[in-house]
Amino acid sequence: MMVTVSHSPDETCRLGEILGRLAGPGDVFCLNGELGTGKTVFARGVAAGLGVEGRLASPTFTLINEHRGRIPFYHMDVYRLSSPAEMWDLGYEEYFYGHGVTLVEWANLVEEVLPGERLDINIFQTGEQSREIVLSPRGERYRRLAEEMEKFVRAGN
Repeated sequence: MMVTVSHSPDETCRLGEILGRLAGPGDVFCLNGELGTGKTVFARGVAAGLGVEGRLASPTFTLINEHRGRIPFYHMDVYRLSSPAEMWDLGYEEYFYGHGVTLVEWANLVEEVLPGERLDINIFQTGEQSREIVLSPRGERYRRLAEEMEKFVRAGN
């Protein structure tokens, strides 16, 4: 597990960008946090790290936005789903087990369909601008990814 503190939206975005630079095909990132904690800010950073150009908006009403970067980036926001079963209609398996990076906001709402191996990212508001960001790897690939990210964060990259 990796725990770090962000003191601003820019730092939260930067942490996401580090993760995006380290991400590889097939990675699944599951974001959780209350409204306004910075999930979409973190997702923007991941997109930037993947080389996605343009502004990243939350797919709250479209549910999934697909972006081109060095590898495809699939940004899901499942807040409006009434049950995990609705993930079938989205064709979630194509995203989770495909060749891009999938990031799911509000992932805890569809936990029963999430892959067993993934990176869980929880964001907690600790102050007006500060956030505690907790990365919990599930599986060897994600353990290595979290360790690599921690090296970058400690080095100030």
